[in-house]
Amino acid sequence: MNAEQHSFESDFPGGGFKRFRQQLERIARSEHAVLLTGESGTGKSRLARSIHENSNRRSREFVEISCASIPAQLLESELFGYCKGAFSGAFKNKVGLFEKADTGTVFLDEIGDMPFNLQAKLLRFLQEKVIERLGGREEIPVNVRVVCATNQNLEEMVKEKTFREDLFYRVSEITLHIPPLREREEDVVILAQYFLQQYAVEYKRNVKGFSEDGLSAIKSHQWPGNIRELQNKVKSSVIMSTGTQVTAFDLGFYDHEDATFALDLNLRVVREEAESLAIQKAY
Repeated sequence: MNAEQHSFESDFPGGGFKRFRQQLERIARSEHAVLLTGESGTGKSRLARSIHENSNRRSREFVEISCASIPAQLLESELFGYCKGAFSGAFKNKVGLFEKADTGTVFLDEIGDMPFNLQAKLLRFLQEKVIERLGGREEIPVNVRVVCATNQNLEEMVKEKTFREDLFYRVSEITLHIPPLREREEDVVILAQYFLQQYAVEYKRNVKGFSEDGLSAIKSHQWPGNIRELQNKVKSSVIMSTGTQVTAFDLGFYDHEDATFALDLNLRVVREEAESLAIQKAY
């Protein structure tokens, strides 16, 4: 393995991901467009980057853009760039993200949110491998691999005519669905331990593992936020934990009475320590 190349196993620990890793190795070596589907928080962005880092393009640019986070009127210029004078305020030429990523990989997150009129321009680019900047007439050849992701059902959107059918078939040459965390029971604890070790080192905390009630809480929770939720829970628990083991309380799994009791206990301890320090200073 090249020194610059990453390991799918380290990027995606967990038994349930074993079948993915073999698929990912073949996908990374190919040049086909990839569509990643799955609920929000399942790791699609991380997966797209890992495909790039294990591909022959890994030494080149990886450019990520969310089609949902950029206003529709700006998305086209972000992707394709523009020429000086193309519109009011365009005082100089701008290179778009496709040009910037030439010979690399472009990751279009939330492709289902791309405006319908812009989908035709994306389709032409994918078919002909050339772009035209806004306000320009020059065809610029660009060689990029495109990876897309969505948490929407594009096939249903095609039926509803809110997503182009021809574009759907073009971006889904290879489709990989990432199941939600609640359907990957064997992965939950492995991922939690992986994140715990990672954050214990990062924050220099003497946290070794999870208590029994902590593990039980992790296994029983449905994780509606998927890996993102799990990662955030473990991160905060490592920071807040006062012992060597993360408990269910540290993870934020407790009822109101438990929380009130813990808060009262902490306040009592702080008050007693303050009183003791005051007495020591007085004498």
